[in-house]
Amino acid sequence: MAKPRIYLDNCTYNRPFDDQTQIMISLETEAKRHIQQLVIEAKIDLTYSFINRFENSKSKRLLNKNSINNFFQNAAFYIDHTNAASVGKRAVEIMKTGIKTRDAYHISCAIEGNCNYFITTDRLLFKHKQIDIIICNPIQFLDYYREE
Repeated sequence: MAKPRIYLDNCTYNRPFDDQTQIMISLETEAKRHIQQLVIEAKIDLTYSFINRFENSKSKRLLNKNSINNFFQNAAFYIDHTNAASVGKRAVEIMKTGIKTRDAYHISCAIEGNCNYFITTDRLLFKHKQIDIIICNPIQFLDYYREE
């Protein structure tokens, strides 16, 4: 069986920097850290995109920005600007379902990268049903993923 291929949106990358006194944020942070370890151990493949890099470049928190940029180096796949036309076309269709622009581009990049899972902590995105990919939070992903 092929390794799962995942895509994390920027709110997921930033989850460890959120207020950890809230239980769900703390649990999602621990799940995200475990997912990162699975990526580092090459048990799952990470895909990231030009949208991830763009959003991260806008962060005003240098420590967060650098930490996330460093983790991008563990990715197996990168969706770059050469894919912008097909990503944009799909994103426009996704936006018609009520998804905001950047989120639609993230989902589109994940589909373009043949990802099995789009991992987000943005609760609004869970309502979006996409037949090409499973949209889940870090905790749900670990429930889908079973280490052998």
